[in-house]
Amino acid sequence: MFVVTADQRGSRTGADLVPAALAIVSRRASAAEPLAAERTVGDEIQVAVADPQTVLAIALDLTRTGAWSVGIGVGPIESPLPASVRAARGEAFVRARDAVDRAKKTPTRLAITGGDDAPDAEALVRLLVELRDRRSDEGWEVYDLLAEGLSQREAAARLGITPGAVSLRAKAAGLRAEEGAIPALERVLARLDRPEPDRE
Repeated sequence: MFVVTADQRGSRTGADLVPAALAIVSRRASAAEPLAAERTVGDEIQVAVADPQTVLAIALDLTRTGAWSVGIGVGPIESPLPASVRAARGEAFVRARDAVDRAKKTPTRLAITGGDDAPDAEALVRLLVELRDRRSDEGWEVYDLLAEGLSQREAAARLGITPGAVSLRAKAAGLRAEEGAIPALERVLARLDRPEPDRE
């Protein structure tokens, strides 16, 4: 199981961003997730999810804002599950706490704790976050339109620029690199969530 614990950066001097973060997470996490996202303490949110695709998407969405330190804990959760994530217990929660504490000290604002392979997964996800952190506003415009399902030609029409200009923006933004990295990172995260004997 994956537990995401995210803590708002600079919350003592800024606005409360928890409602916006919960909206971001709810767009990614379905109602079928083990434990829905909630505010836990102060300006912190937490969610438990079952699949690597969802946990990676949530982590990338939250780190994109620059407002959150994101910790991912991987491991078991005690059953039966309670009605609220705030009442849940288990190794994944302990690891998520360790991860978010470490994330607060890193430029990429993200850390992963969970087994022997977690440092490799963390390093790879951080590389993707660094790539995204360098993306210009113009690059994000193209990213968002393509994520809606538009073709590059359709994105160009929407932006009022040529398809060639869209292609150049996509290249500068590293969109192909990200597109190739996402499935690989999902597989790396999936391996973290396997029971220990299966990973020997």
